[in-house]
Amino acid sequence: MSAPGSASALRVNTDAEPFSSLPSICAQLLEAKARKGLTFADIAKALNRDEVWVAAVFYGQAKMEPQDIANLARTLDIQQDAISAELGPHWWPRRGLGPMPPTDPTLYRLFEGVLVYGHAIKAIIHEKFGDGIQSMIDCKVTVDKKEDPKGDRVILTFDGKFLKYAQW
Repeated sequence: MSAPGSASALRVNTDAEPFSSLPSICAQLLEAKARKGLTFADIAKALNRDEVWVAAVFYGQAKMEPQDIANLARTLDIQQDAISAELGPHWWPRRGLGPMPPTDPTLYRLFEGVLVYGHAIKAIIHEKFGDGIQSMIDCKVTVDKKEDPKGDRVILTFDGKFLKYAQW
């Protein structure tokens, strides 16, 4: 077994999902993050972005602007050209989870939450806003931790713009 911080302990298995379908630089970003002992929140602060957006970049689900690439390269000590070559202006994110239902336990529980509560959430959105949807394009997602004596709680917030369906 490798010691934490050793070179082999910082390798991402690029043959495993989701990395096998991502640009190879994504694994390098995660390895550099681990080597430097940074969190997504640390990197987000350096990029003046949100931690969920930064994590989405690392998993190929968000598109960086040239300044984001420059700041990320500087923060992680990775060549800017290496990031630009794979995630630059010519590249577009693949947004989505992959095979359904997801097999990763955390992703599956999020999926399950929509399966169990989806109709109820939809009904309440319609009652409060009318006939429409919550945007996932104009949306900020945050993950917070709430300490609780029975076990810490995960608070997920999807702060999305309401989009009314057109009538014609």
